[in-house]
Amino acid sequence: MSEQRQQGDDTRAEEAISTFVERFAAQMVEAGMARMPARVFACLLASDSGVLTSAELGERLQISPAAVSGAVRYLSQVDMVSREREPGSRRDRYRVHSDQWYEALTRRESVLTRWESTLREGVESLGKDSPAGRRLNETLVFFDFLQKELPTMLERWREYRDQLRAEYDEAEG
Repeated sequence: MSEQRQQGDDTRAEEAISTFVERFAAQMVEAGMARMPARVFACLLASDSGVLTSAELGERLQISPAAVSGAVRYLSQVDMVSREREPGSRRDRYRVHSDQWYEALTRRESVLTRWESTLREGVESLGKDSPAGRRLNETLVFFDFLQKELPTMLERWREYRDQLRAEYDEAEG
């Protein structure tokens, strides 16, 4: 393949990745995430390795080092990315994991437990028969339902994921 044609293919691939990143980030923003963390997360998700340095993120997203720093700080705090040292360097790199969504849901169980506790207190203090108490109780029951169903759903996901990986490995091999 000629060098010029390869560059054209690379440019189209970069444009496709950029379009995906901005579109997915916009959807995450609509769901409540701040814009810069959404863009950084989508960029990591769309990278082949799932690992990029701060400089690479800044270059790909055309954002400042400060913007990258703030975004990865937030994403690290909510366990959506992890920070690691680049081998043989003092530079950090940021990783999104293949099992990102599974891990995020698993960690949410503790959040749900805290919410349930607070909701239970709210129902008791407002009274189960008051309009607000009924609303809080319905939310409590919903979170309780999620707590009970989540482990089974995640186990089914692990089995399904493992099956998909085996099929992919079989097709590759």
